Amino acid sequence: MKSVVSLGYRLSGWLMVLSFAGLAAVCVIVYGAMAYSFRVQQDDMLRQKATQVHHLLTEATTNVNPALKQHKLDDFLVGHANLWLTLRDREGRIYYEKRPKNLPIENLRTLRFDVAPSDLSDMKLAATLTLDTRDEQRLLQRVGLILIAAAGCGVGVIGAGGFFLVRAGLRPVRHLADQTAKLAADTLHHRLDGSTQPAELVPLVMQFNELLTRLERAYEQLENFNADVAHELCTPLTTLIASTELAIRKPRGQEELREVLGTNLEDLQRMATIVQDMLFLSRADCGALARRVPVESLAAIAAAVAEYHEASLDEADLHLRILGDGAGEFDVGLLHRAISNLVSNATRYADSGTIVEIHIAALGDETRLTVVNRGAAIEPTQLPHVFDRFYRGDSARSGSDQNHGLGLAIVSAIARMHGGTVFAASERGLTSVGLTLKHQAQQPVETAKPHNSAAQRRGSKPSHTTTD
Repeated sequence: MKSVVSLGYRLSGWLMVLSFAGLAAVCVIVYGAMAYSFRVQQDDMLRQKATQVHHLLTEATTNVNPALKQHKLDDFLVGHANLWLTLRDREGRIYYEKRPKNLPIENLRTLRFDVAPSDLSDMKLAATLTLDTRDEQRLLQRVGLILIAAAGCGVGVIGAGGFFLVRAGLRPVRHLADQTAKLAADTLHHRLDGSTQPAELVPLVMQFNELLTRLERAYEQLENFNADVAHELCTPLTTLIASTELAIRKPRGQEELREVLGTNLEDLQRMATIVQDMLFLSRADCGALARRVPVESLAAIAAAVAEYHEASLDEADLHLRILGDGAGEFDVGLLHRAISNLVSNATRYADSGTIVEIHIAALGDETRLTVVNRGAAIEPTQLPHVFDRFYRGDSARSGSDQNHGLGLAIVSAIARMHGGTVFAASERGLTSVGLTLKHQAQQPVETAKPHNSAAQRRGSKPSHTTTD
């Protein structure tokens, strides 16, 4: 496991690096500016002294005395211990020289020029002015050391202060961590307090609270789902156990045993249907997608489903009408199942003698399929839950003896597998339940192969399975 670096140490370290870079740049600039200023001053000084030497040597007087000129040059150099002058003729002979015996070889600045003294007709002397800059260099070195020490102290102060400032700035994050540490499965109703958080963390707190809301809802649905599954399976199991115990308690005739086994078979088939539907929903939740093939007419698929439900429609004294049509790439088997569940749901709750309508409409890149029936309205508070698993808004309407409440949940899963959504509306005695289907997949996909199950081993076909 990689070692986790504290965000406070990381930010403080980068702050120290940046402060060191900034202070180092300032020190370099100050040092360079001082060095440049010294060089400019030294060059100006050499040029001024060269002008004065030229003036002294070329000064026109009535009685030219070479000794007097040399004396003036000596006076000129008085007070300038770091300035030396050498005058040579064309043959290299020294006309005048004032320089130390042990001339240093470093930190010297030199200016060479020619001058024609007034006491030497038609002769020029090569003048060399030498300036010793060791004092300035020592001053620069001291300044450099001072700047380095100041930069080091500055980096240390900024690093220490930055560390405490970062820790203080991260205190709201630690407070959020303490709040999240208190969350558990039984405290999902709690929310993070973002009232004291900085503006940058408020969106994070809001998103996390919304996530908690979704988790709470999902956890409640999971608990209800587990309870409903236990209830749905417990009832037929209890019936099977009781009937089997009664059947073996005393000798019975063949017909009587056949009747008991037939009843048990119905309960077993119902349990198998529940398990198959739960497996289908599980595969859909894991991201299984529809296997799409070109479909030229959705109305034809709806007509096939209507034919399958013809007996139940006649028994309920209902008529079915198909309006509109559509085409695209869909999973035909899943469409059969979705339309069958919607028609079965409408048949169960429609008023006798009315018409159940299947509306098919193409809207842009998707198709909207709606089943409409006339009957008792669904309460507005129940509409958002009609696609939940095992949801029954009205026990009197549910028909729990025959239906276990997974039909519309399967419709929702089929819509998701086609990249669509589901919807439901109920007002003025008309109830509309349906789904939208994308005409084509957003990217090339293959249908996720389901896990091997007992239904598949038996080769069952879910095309017209109605499990609402």
